[in-house]
Amino acid sequence: MNLERLLKDYLEHLEIEKNRSLKTVENYERYLKRFLEFTKVSSPKDISDDVVREFRLQLNRMRDRFDHTLKRQTQFYHLIALRNFLKYMAKRDIKTLAAEKIELGKVSQLQVEFLEGEEVNRLLSATSGNSLQNFRDRALLELLFSTGLRISELCSLNRESVNLARDEFSIRGKGQKIRVVFLSSEAKATLKTYLDKRADIEEPLFVSAPKGKKTQNSNPTRLTPRSIQRLIKKYSAAAGITKRVTPHTLRHSFGTDLLRSGADLRSVQALLGHSSITTTQRYTHVTDSVLRDIHKKYHGQTLKVKK
Repeated sequence: MNLERLLKDYLEHLEIEKNRSLKTVENYERYLKRFLEFTKVSSPKDISDDVVREFRLQLNRMRDRFDHTLKRQTQFYHLIALRNFLKYMAKRDIKTLAAEKIELGKVSQLQVEFLEGEEVNRLLSATSGNSLQNFRDRALLELLFSTGLRISELCSLNRESVNLARDEFSIRGKGQKIRVVFLSSEAKATLKTYLDKRADIEEPLFVSAPKGKKTQNSNPTRLTPRSIQRLIKKYSAAAGITKRVTPHTLRHSFGTDLLRSGADLRSVQALLGHSSITTTQRYTHVTDSVLRDIHKKYHGQTLKVKK
């Protein structure tokens, strides 16, 4: 069978049978189309060890318009997509290279970037003001830090998604999995203030702010991930935070704060919506200072010899 046709079938399989998000399907399509473009193979039987080795070399040597090479993690994603595509073909009894022939190797653990408590306070304080935009942005930041939501999850929220009579609500995350997240008292209060100030009846929870001297936006639109990234960048600069701050930085700050406060790893995994505990374990290295204090306080207490 033609590989391009098989690829189309596989992407539909991911979306329908595997219930993968559209973003995941788009990423797989990009990685696998790059494989077809680089290698020029047109049939499953043409995929061999040598073809894959050449693909890996091209990925490693590939440079973008800024003359930067592909990150190791990005190269890793290409190979994962290819392996899963090969497994799909094997299940359909199509002769091709065995997926197990592709060794992924070790990938260095991603660094978790997070804000310290004092930095979070400065970031929130940078939103001070009495405009509708100030109220919106404070509520948005408080919600991110209170729940650890992904930016896509935040953007998808509607007014009816968050019941302020309760301190919790459900969110549909990666892989269409539903989890419960919880509102801090600060997030609940700032959200209520923001919603009370809005005069529109639009469905989205976070919408564009009025421009110029207007106090209300007559035609507000749902905030996009890009617009939220820009506003966080603006407030982090205003707060004098030198490190790069993104929506995911606040998600990391949420997970780190929980672990430092004594939460167990499994609970943090559930609150963040990680499918694998391995992903959550990336946060453990930031709690070393807490572990050091515990070690000093408790280690060797029963072994001390009285003089």
